[in-house]
Amino acid sequence: MYHVVIGVDDDVEHALACVQGVTNLPGDAAEKEVTLVHSFTDNPSGASATQIHSVREASEYLEDHGIDYDVNESSGDPAEVIIDFAEEEDADLIVTAGRKRSPAGKALFGSVTQSVILNTDRPVMVTGTARGSE
Repeated sequence: MYHVVIGVDDDVEHALACVQGVTNLPGDAAEKEVTLVHSFTDNPSGASATQIHSVREASEYLEDHGIDYDVNESSGDPAEVIIDFAEEEDADLIVTAGRKRSPAGKALFGSVTQSVILNTDRPVMVTGTARGSE
């Protein structure tokens, strides 16, 4: 069995791309354990991660494909939260969604995916957007 940590933001397409990528990894569903990690940078309403639409959609997709999962919520810098959680849990793989940004946009706004890739020693799989409905 291998443990996969997926960083889930508020974008449903990105969340679905990540869980589709995990579903397509080698091995049966029973060999995969997933943790969906959502980090709140601002949460004035006090919502829980399971109330976030992208987290709910990713959860449903994993359930439909028979993959065990749990949800972890935190607050703070999303890249740091994902990396720290993956290290604490000794995850085998981190999955995150890429975004199309110009070089200037990356320099000005940073990138969670870029930070994860550069600051972890664990394998990282970067997905695009969801491909059709499966």
